[in-house]
Amino acid sequence: MTSANNGSKKGVIFSGMRPTGLLHLGNYIGALQNWVELQDDYDCIYCAVDIHALTTVESQADAAAIQSNIEDMILDWLAAGLDPERSIIFVQSHVPEVMTLHTLLSMVTPLGWLTRVPTFKEKVRQMDETEETVNYGLVGYPVLQTADIILYKADTVPVGRDQVPHIELSREIARRFNNFFGDTFPEPQAKLTESPLLVGLDGQAKMSKTLDNHLDLAASREDTAKRIMTAFTDPQRTTRSIPGRPEVCNVYSMHKMFSPPTAIGPIYDECVTATRGCVDCKRQLAGSINDFLEPMRERRRKFESRPSYVREILEDGGNRARAIAIRTIEEVYEKMGLAQH
Repeated sequence: MTSANNGSKKGVIFSGMRPTGLLHLGNYIGALQNWVELQDDYDCIYCAVDIHALTTVESQADAAAIQSNIEDMILDWLAAGLDPERSIIFVQSHVPEVMTLHTLLSMVTPLGWLTRVPTFKEKVRQMDETEETVNYGLVGYPVLQTADIILYKADTVPVGRDQVPHIELSREIARRFNNFFGDTFPEPQAKLTESPLLVGLDGQAKMSKTLDNHLDLAASREDTAKRIMTAFTDPQRTTRSIPGRPEVCNVYSMHKMFSPPTAIGPIYDECVTATRGCVDCKRQLAGSINDFLEPMRERRRKFESRPSYVREILEDGGNRARAIAIRTIEEVYEKMGLAQH
């Protein structure tokens, strides 16, 4: 089997994100930071999955926003450290072969496999639909996701623990195709990302745009500080004179992630002795997070000053990805006995 692996790396990584626009700190801690590090050891392919985004659009305006969202997201990728010289960075729809493979894989994928996926049922509930009215694209989402991965003969997919069942389904689809038509695809392996959970400003759930409890990577220092001042702290500390409980305070948990190690002890001690107030604690956290994000923001400003840069990267990445995809589809056509064009 041919693949994107040049032989000097551990394997081929594929991962993608839906283009929802500006990324937030949770996206960075949960995925993007790991993507950057993987470039050292793997041949990496990173994709803005705009076709996947169409499964949940409800209007033409939603669809029209995808393109500008892609540019914002790619700027954040580059600012975080994804390197187009070391990774293939492209847009899903720029490689139409993925839709061809999606169709062909659907011929060997039992419907029951798809309707049993827990996230499918959850998405149906979120969209206020039923399994009878939901669009086919959402049902077939795992098949397209599998096509994304194996089209490039990727053997490794970085995911959190909650995404492991998705990769197992991709393995089953690839295995079923191989059983039908001969050894063609690697069975992708999940590579667990042991990133700490970043709880949002509400202190209740992980950071999310949907819940509006997030901090954008590209926000100004002022906007970041303003949002951090809204963060929930220890609910029992209603006045400054009441000793705090850092172990239940989300602001303290973020200090441990973003403030200098030498600052953590004093923050804890001053909280539990009520010599530090929550407002002061938030102000210090805002400074730490802004210092953490400033190098990324500076790189983003540099890339933004070159209006055509993102388009050039995506065009080059699309060409490189498509060269791999064309070879894969030629092999698939041959294995399935389809006429070559």
